[in-house]
Order: sequence, then structure tokens, then C-alpha cells
Amino acid sequence: MARSHYNLSKPPPFSTLPAAALRTVLNEGYSRQNLISDILSGIVVGIVALPLAMALAIGVGVAPQYGLYTSIVAGGIVPLLGGSRFQITGPTAAFIVILAPIFLKYGLGGLLFSGLLAGFILLALGIGRLGKFIQFIPHPVTTGFTAGIGTVIAFLQLKDLLGLKLEHTPDQFVERFIAMVQAIGTFNSNELIIGLGTLALLIFVPKTTKRVPAPLIALALASVVVVVLHGILPGFNVTTIGSRFHTTIFGKEFLGIPQIIPQFAFPWSLSSVGGKSFDLTLDSVRTLFPSAFAIAMLGAIESLLSAMVADGMAGTKHDPDSELIALGVGNILCPFFGGIPATGAIARTATNIRYGGRSPIAGFVHALFILAAILVAAPLLSYLPMAWDCPFQIVGHICVLIVVLRQT
Repeated sequence: MARSHYNLSKPPPFSTLPAAALRTVLNEGYSRQNLISDILSGIVVGIVALPLAMALAIGVGVAPQYGLYTSIVAGGIVPLLGGSRFQITGPTAAFIVILAPIFLKYGLGGLLFSGLLAGFILLALGIGRLGKFIQFIPHPVTTGFTAGIGTVIAFLQLKDLLGLKLEHTPDQFVERFIAMVQAIGTFNSNELIIGLGTLALLIFVPKTTKRVPAPLIALALASVVVVVLHGILPGFNVTTIGSRFHTTIFGKEFLGIPQIIPQFAFPWSLSSVGGKSFDLTLDSVRTLFPSAFAIAMLGAIESLLSAMVADGMAGTKHDPDSELIALGVGNILCPFFGGIPATGAIARTATNIRYGGRSPIAGFVHALFILAAILVAAPLLSYLPMAWDCPFQIVGHICVLIVVLRQT
């Protein structure tokens, strides 16, 4: 397993922690060719991250734009302040098993406030120079952890893949399974066909060509097929992002993804369970703190694991404390713009390296690309069928597991 070159006996001065990776790159000399490589890689990573951010938000239970907001805010801030040259930050599949129960119990306001608390915990970990201890986690633990989460996520996404209509959505695994079995009568073969077709594209397109990212082809073809079949087959019915999610902002209703930039709002002012505002009190802080601690620990482990994987692939080194501080700042700011908790994404980070990323600028470009996609292509994203969610998450987590295993 790749190990960080971070010196445990002589950690860097605290003054070097903010933007440690960016400072190192600039000190080494950042050329025009490096900038071009970062822009091209950032665009490719943005194409890959766009559907994943939406799929992961949907997996948590929130509207897809909240995943995009996470990739924009945290995805743009953390690379510039962090300690890894190649890290791509955003929502990840590992968080679903923690965030979904929080959302069901406390609503969007409680979910975002938990992320805010987690951000302060991560910031404290970085300032306390505790990042170095993450590398002592045994590799079998991280591999089993990754495989286990992937299994749970794949199961939870069967609902949309099969088109099941659940009367209620329990937050526990066994209860969720029972609810899905009870809803088997609502099975929609059209959803399954679209989902399996998307899965086939994600698997076989990379074997045919690597010039065009497979997610881009899968997104475009899935949307076109649904629109065409809906027009020529009267009985063809598939749930799309536009038909599932509706958002009202400034008195205007948006179908699917709102075509506006992330809006500032206090997390505790957003809705809780039952449509009520989240009640920010000392008791609510005490109640949500254990969840926030779990988010922070999982975020720290996954982010620094991703940075170590990047070191192994590129032969570089990262500063774990700088990475934790940046991750803390990103998660503190994210909730004020609708972003759910974020961490380093292993598969997207590996994609960044493979497509020629040279510095944290690539991560910043990936965030700008997603912002541009919202402003330009939000109406088109509303045509995406919900059935693509499961294949994207399954393939994404398989890629993560492969990358982790290769570091053995």
C-alpha cells in the first residue's frame, strides 16, 4: 500500500499548512503547458463528476442539485487550500449510509447542519496535527470498508433500478428490504431496461474508446432513448429527474435542476421533517453531534486514503494536516450554499491523474465546469431517467475498490 512521505518526527510549520499543495506546485514552477493539462483534465473530471454528484445526492434522499452544489463549493475550495496535488473533492458513496438516516430523521436542515458541525471537527483535527495517524489504518480494513459500503449502496439503489414505489422509506437496512419486497408489485420493466442499458454503456464504452468519457455517452444516450420511446410508445413510462424533483426558488418552480447558481442560506433555516424549519437549539446540537463526528471521521479517513492512493499513482507526497484543514473549511462553507458533506473522491482523483492533471488547479476547474453545466444545461438534465442512478453508483464504487486494491 502506498504510504505518505509525510515526516512524522518533523511536521511542517503551521504557517505552511494552508494551500500546502498549491504552494509546492507554484514553487516548483507552473508552466503554461501545466495549466492546459489541468484545464483539460478538470473538464474530463467534471464530466465524470456531474452525474455522480447527482446520483449520490439522490442516494442520500435529497434533490440532485445539492450534490452539484457540493462539488462546486467544496470541489473548488478544498483543492486550493489542501495538501494533495490531485485530490478531487465532492459527495461520495461512502457517506450515503450515514447521511440517508440523518435526512430521514432530521430533514435537509438537520443534514446540512450535521455537515457544518463535521467541518469544525475536521478543522480541529487538522489544526491538532492528527492527520498523520490515518495512515496507520490497516489496508484490509479500508478494503473491507470500501467493499461493504458498495454492497449496501448497490442494494439501496435497486428501488430506482426496478422502478419500485415504496409507501414509506425506512432508514434501517432490514426494514428497507421488507418495504422493497412489499412494493414488488410496482415493478416497472421500462426502468430496468434503461438501467441495464446504462450499465452496459458504462462497462463497454471504455473498452471501445477512451477519448470520450463513458459517463458522457451514457447520460446522453439514456436521455435521448427515454425521450424518443416516450414519444413513440404510448405505454412507455420512466421516472426522470424532472418528474421526480421540483424546487421553488424566488417564487419560481424548477423541474429537476434549478438553472441558477447556489444560493446562500443558513442551514438551520431550511426544512426539517414535516416541512418545518430546523430548530437550532443546544439540544439539537447535542443530538446531531454523534452523527457529525461519524461524518468527520469517515470524511477524514476517505479523504486521506484518497490522497495516499494518489501518491502511489503519481509518486508524489501530500500533507495530511493541510488536507484536513481544507476539508474542514469546505464542509463549513458547503451547508450555507446547500452542499451536503464532502470528502476526497478516490475514483475521481484517479481519473484526474490518468487524464493529465498536474496541480490543484484541475480540481478547481472541475468545480467551474459543474457550475457552467448548471447554468447552461440544467433543463437538459431534467430528462435524465432515474434508472441511471444505480448503475453509476455501482460502477463508481467498483472503480474505487479496484483502485484501492491496486495499491496493495
